[in-house]
Amino acid sequence: MLMLLGYMMVLTFMVLIMTRRLTALVALILIPMLFGVLAGHGADLGKMAVDGIAQLAPTATLLLFAVLYFALMIDAGLFDPLVNRVLRFAGEDPVRVALGTAIVALIVALDGDGATTALITITAFLPVYRRLGMNPLVLAVILGSANTVMNLAPWGGPAGRAAAALHVDPADVFVPLLPTIAAGILGTLGIAWHLGRRERGRIARGTDPIEADESILSFTRDMTLARPRLIWLNLALTLATLGIAIARLVPLPLAFMIGFAVAMLLNYPSPRLQGERLKAHAENALPIVVLILAAGSFTGIMAGTGMIDAMAKGAMTAVPPAMGPQLGVVTAFLGIPLTFVLSNDAYYFGVIPIIAQTAAQYGVEPAVIARASLLSLPTHGLSPLVAAVYLTAGLLGCDVGAMQRFGLKWALLLTLILIAAATLTGVIL
Repeated sequence: MLMLLGYMMVLTFMVLIMTRRLTALVALILIPMLFGVLAGHGADLGKMAVDGIAQLAPTATLLLFAVLYFALMIDAGLFDPLVNRVLRFAGEDPVRVALGTAIVALIVALDGDGATTALITITAFLPVYRRLGMNPLVLAVILGSANTVMNLAPWGGPAGRAAAALHVDPADVFVPLLPTIAAGILGTLGIAWHLGRRERGRIARGTDPIEADESILSFTRDMTLARPRLIWLNLALTLATLGIAIARLVPLPLAFMIGFAVAMLLNYPSPRLQGERLKAHAENALPIVVLILAAGSFTGIMAGTGMIDAMAKGAMTAVPPAMGPQLGVVTAFLGIPLTFVLSNDAYYFGVIPIIAQTAAQYGVEPAVIARASLLSLPTHGLSPLVAAVYLTAGLLGCDVGAMQRFGLKWALLLTLILIAAATLTGVIL
């Protein structure tokens, strides 16, 4: 009975958010409450929900302060010298332009906000692509590759969801993936180099330039917020914050809380400016934080009612015993089609907990499944369910379908690079 209710709950959740009848936030809060009552646990739902929320509070805190920190660094102009130098380095050579695009996108994507990365990178490089007659779809592929690789960081939306859904420490997901992220960065640079060489050859042959519509908008910043004299201090603070977080000298949430507070005092000592910066970036930080807290209620009720255990036991009957210990690798490959047709919320909160609980019966740790679930991010980045796809297409003046057709093989290649690196380093075994 519990197994049936559990699967009905997950199916209801997925259908309602995929058909956009409910937002993920509302569905995460209300659907488990309804099914918890049907399971006869109405009196206990409050405690179950609060227990789940308490477990995810550190993850929500990490996401909140990491997003705020990197947004503040963009305001202060930390990345401006990099962008300017890369543009000078790129010059008129398509290979250098493509590599420069990758470098800037990889650095800016540290803030975990794909929209900001797209705006900054496209605003800086699209005029260069147009001047040289380069295909704007090349920019889209490089941008998407960089964005999805850097989203493996714990303050990226997918990584935060994976950690939240399985109630694991984000550091246990992120730190073992560092070699895989390095492989993804090299893969992104390799793809950029290859596409740049191809564009150089096409332009040299005199092929007609690629036509594109006008960009839907341009990106403007309030340059009065830039702090060019504090570039080196901001860089040192950023490296120290990341170093402390990776070395786990303090918990990840605390590292970014301290980093954000110091950055505020350093760059905007005025309480008025601090308040304005906080309000300006709350729009980016708040949605993911409330989603994580709602997910705590969802997973807390699923675990407290026993639904997740019952579902896992049922799923075990469909898994060949020989495949059980390899569910990490299986999950990585399953994610390629699943993340293309499912939203992030449906995948991480609906599918992954069931796989993780099933894998636990074979001795596979939840953190392994969390890592594996993230490796298909490059292909997910082209899903029609991802809003950033439409933003990028609009900024570049490209057709979404053309962008998906052009980029799919490169997304698959990058996904396979990530899976291979994670397998060779043993982090999904």
